[in-house]
Amino acid sequence: MMAAVAYGMSTVLRALGARRVAVAERVEADGDTGIQTPPSDESGAPSVQSTVATLTDPAFILGTVMVLIGFAGGAIAARFLPLFLAQSIVSANLVVTALVGTLILNINLHTRDWVAIWLVVLSLCMLGISSAPHADDEASATIHWGLLVAAGIIGAVGLVGVYRFGTWAPIVGGFAGGLQFGVIAIAVRILDGVDPFDLAKLLTDPAAWAIAVAGASGFYIQTVALQVGAVNGVTAVLVVGETAAPSLIGVLFLGDHAHPGLGWLAISGFVGAVIGAVLVAWYGSGDPDHFGEAPAELGGWRRGRVEE
Repeated sequence: MMAAVAYGMSTVLRALGARRVAVAERVEADGDTGIQTPPSDESGAPSVQSTVATLTDPAFILGTVMVLIGFAGGAIAARFLPLFLAQSIVSANLVVTALVGTLILNINLHTRDWVAIWLVVLSLCMLGISSAPHADDEASATIHWGLLVAAGIIGAVGLVGVYRFGTWAPIVGGFAGGLQFGVIAIAVRILDGVDPFDLAKLLTDPAAWAIAVAGASGFYIQTVALQVGAVNGVTAVLVVGETAAPSLIGVLFLGDHAHPGLGWLAISGFVGAVIGAVLVAWYGSGDPDHFGEAPAELGGWRRGRVEE
């Protein structure tokens, strides 16, 4: 839960940093009179300079510190719990993001949003009840190298996506960032040279390099996604990516399983958590309202904004 709280706080703080940079660049560009987004290229993506400015914002830096705390908590969970449980608990940062976002970012949540969020929470409880201790911390060399290759491919696709996919950039970026965080969880689980500690073995393990590649690229991709997309939407698809892939790998290759007779509860909880996250993403995937000027969102189960 430490990881969930830290990651949730981190997302909101980094989104706040992106908002503050957007506002500052707007004021500098035209005296706070007209544009609706930070400086961008033809595709509508933020410029690299805008992203670099976001990375140096004090709120963003504090959010980065929270990421490190979250990583430590997530790593501990991944080493001692089944991946489908560890990642599902970490994915509760979606709830933290939503709650803190209402206070810091003035995000209004409708009944549909709360229904989806609590669907995630209850599903996580089902997973917790059904999960048994994990079985294996070792994997074949193929999986170790596969993680490094996957981190490189996902990172490349994510970077292209956030800068070239237009309106789909927040979804692609959030999902790619989530997959990268999922790669980290798997790599931490199977990392050689941890117990007993062996520095040489640790540094020569492809899984260790996968953590470095996935961590750096996933962090950057999520940052750009937060610049161009709504914080709850980006976080929700990130949750799906960081939960689904590690859970599947854990069950198929690392011996993760539920308590005897509770497999149905684990499956129901996992499916419910993913559906809830997708619903939050669907209703919260609009453009970021950095300047507080967008029309109010529609209530009920319709998607969109009130026409003026």
